[in-house]
Amino acid sequence: MAYPHLFLVLWGSWAICWWVMAYRVKATTRRESLASRLTYGLPLGLAAILLAIPSLPLPVLGDRFLPLATWPFRAGAALTVAGLLFTVWARVHLGANWSATVTIKESHELITGGPYALVRHPIYSGLLLAFAGSALACGEWRGAIAVAVAAGAFRYKLRIEERWMEAQFGEAYRNYRKRVAALVPCPISRSAPRE
Repeated sequence: MAYPHLFLVLWGSWAICWWVMAYRVKATTRRESLASRLTYGLPLGLAAILLAIPSLPLPVLGDRFLPLATWPFRAGAALTVAGLLFTVWARVHLGANWSATVTIKESHELITGGPYALVRHPIYSGLLLAFAGSALACGEWRGAIAVAVAAGAFRYKLRIEERWMEAQFGEAYRNYRKRVAALVPCPISRSAPRE
């Protein structure tokens, strides 16, 4: 019973924070098309719905893949908080270069410090961790499917971003890709880009 209330507060607080921080960004010089935004935006919306709505028309989505116990709920809540805090850290570090969609900003800077020294896309990493935490706490198949859908959407979006960043920053971005993993921190440096 506590699941919907706690996770509504966690995700709602994050959304309010995100909305407030969205007002301090640079002007956009290049923006992806609406069709491109929809290719990942609609799946992310579906993933959010799968986690948010407790009763769905397909009963199998409500079947449990974890036992109804306190440990998945507590572990899931901790992972969700950690993931959301990681996104906020990344968002603050990104500063005025941030955008919800794939864009190039005026005087766009290549940010490689803070959480961006750990992964190239820390906001996506944090959101995936938060999705996974919410799914773990939920313990139902709808949560596992939501994580898979969100992962696919973020992977698609980051590929677009990677192309744009490489076009904007050239060799500097290629070197950054060689040093830093895309989503999951990896202590072993490789010369090939990691996804």
